[in-house]
Formats: sequence, structure tokens, C-alpha cells
Amino acid sequence: MLYSTLIATTSSFPLSDGWSPTIGIVMILCNVIAIAFGKSTMPNPGVGPALPMPEMFGGMGWAGLLATTSLGHIIGILTIVLLDTYGVI
Repeated sequence: MLYSTLIATTSSFPLSDGWSPTIGIVMILCNVIAIAFGKSTMPNPGVGPALPMPEMFGGMGWAGLLATTSLGHIIGILTIVLLDTYGVI
């Protein structure tokens, strides 16, 4: 039952053209914004295991990176659906 509900929910918002480079750019921008927001608001973003190149993310650890990119993907899919609904992308 749950599976059929998920299929019905995801088919309610089909993207008109599927994936395109514009959609990829929107997702990247949303993730960069979420990383910047998380880096500036987290009290200890470097806690936990370090990334292989921590200077690239301003000293952020794995936990901080996963948290901010998860938020970035949520913001990104909402932005993509909204822009597709209004016919911008």
C-alpha cells in the first residue's frame, strides 16, 4: 500500500523534460548555498572525521557535509519542481 502511494506521489510532479544541465546547475547552486548556510550557523562544523580535503569545505567534517548537502538536496528538488511548474526550466 505504501509503495503505491509513493508511486502516485512521485508521478504527480513529473518534470517536463527530465534531467538537463540547467537542473544540474540549480541543484549544485542549492547545495553550495546550503553548505555556506550550514558553515555559518553550525557551532562546531569540524566535529567528527575530517574530509580528505578539508580546506575545500572550510574545515567542515563528514557529519557537517552530509547534513548540509542533505538540506541542499531537499531545497534543490523543491526549487526544481517550483521552477518547472512555472515553466522557467
